[in-house]
Amino acid sequence: MAYHDALTDLPNCSLLNDRLTQALAHARRNKQMLAVMFIDLDWFKTINDTLGHAIGDQLLQSVAKRLVNLLREGDTVARMGGDEFILLLPGITQAESAAKIAYKILEAFKPSFYFNGHELHVTSSIGIALYLTDGEDAETLLKNADTAMYRAKEQGQSNYQFYTPAMNATAFERLILENNLRRALERKEFVIYYQPKILLSTGQITGMEALVRWQHPELGLISPAKFIPLTEETGFIVSLGEWALHTACTQSKAWQNAGFPPLDLAVNLSARQFQQPDLVEMIAQVLEETGLAPYHLELEITESIAMQNVEFTVKMLRKLKEMGIRILLDDFGIDYSSLSYLKRFPLHTLKIDQSFLHDITTNSYSAMIITLIITLAHSLKLNVIAKGVETKEQLDFLKQLHCNEAQGYYFGPPISAEEFTRLLQKG
Repeated sequence: MAYHDALTDLPNCSLLNDRLTQALAHARRNKQMLAVMFIDLDWFKTINDTLGHAIGDQLLQSVAKRLVNLLREGDTVARMGGDEFILLLPGITQAESAAKIAYKILEAFKPSFYFNGHELHVTSSIGIALYLTDGEDAETLLKNADTAMYRAKEQGQSNYQFYTPAMNATAFERLILENNLRRALERKEFVIYYQPKILLSTGQITGMEALVRWQHPELGLISPAKFIPLTEETGFIVSLGEWALHTACTQSKAWQNAGFPPLDLAVNLSARQFQQPDLVEMIAQVLEETGLAPYHLELEITESIAMQNVEFTVKMLRKLKEMGIRILLDDFGIDYSSLSYLKRFPLHTLKIDQSFLHDITTNSYSAMIITLIITLAHSLKLNVIAKGVETKEQLDFLKQLHCNEAQGYYFGPPISAEEFTRLLQKG
């Protein structure tokens, strides 16, 4: 009991430290390599908060079983607490061996988990540190594997990263950002930028996507790729998301009041936001306070968000549709792309991920995938928008396929409200 986790029956921190100390001593004597993997479940807190601790505990037990099934003789998998696991791989001969096991872990999590009628899709972020290159003692290896795990999360989750010394500098920068992040909203450092969406049949602006930017007084304009993952992990995204929705709806209504044609406003919902029990009530209150009609609001969710808890997603999307709000499925084609869920989700638009657009004029597979997505969407009577359009060749290709809308730097980058107003004035 003193050396094992009560919930999963895996070794706990104490037993892991003993085994890691022994493995390091053996590696030193025999001049061998070993790897330490830090495994963290993506969005576990959201699942736990939404479905309850009982489901969360069952999920952890099932995850533990899948990890145990991947072990080689002599390997150790331990639970550190919460949704964090450590995998100790002694006696590996090269870094690629650790990479192969990390890949197997990611693949092992792809099949759904089922609990009490809930279908859950869970991914993991994995950080890898190697003895001797990334540390000579247990504490350093664990710390560096943890740092690499955060790098994996920043890269989009559901992936693994090896530790590099540069990550220490990144970790320090992350700490500075996290400390500043908590005061940024009250200091009014966040702004909303708007990127125009174009109706391809006419070339006119039909709407805009609202995008949050952080204008730090000393660090300048901070990339969303740096601070958005932080807001997710800290839970700050809920407050920031509500502020962004309220600010964008207020601005959209102001443009209408100024006499400009009504435009569709697209706002992104994060995973944390989407799992909030009072999300529908919050959105309804924002629309009432700002005066923006629901049919002018489009909410964007990604496939990974939609698939976390399918039953919850269907229920939530139906409520939003009943309000008159339209739902966009963002980044379609890069995650699950399950046709059965397209039928169940009350969607209005599929948004093609920009990764397919980069080489459509030279890569027949990319061109074929976009053709299939557009054909599929139109067959299901769904709207299609392509994002990341940068060249006339891409635009012409999309026009030939009768893609409905597009956005990207070919038409214009995200710009401030003042600049967008001038764009509308030009007609």
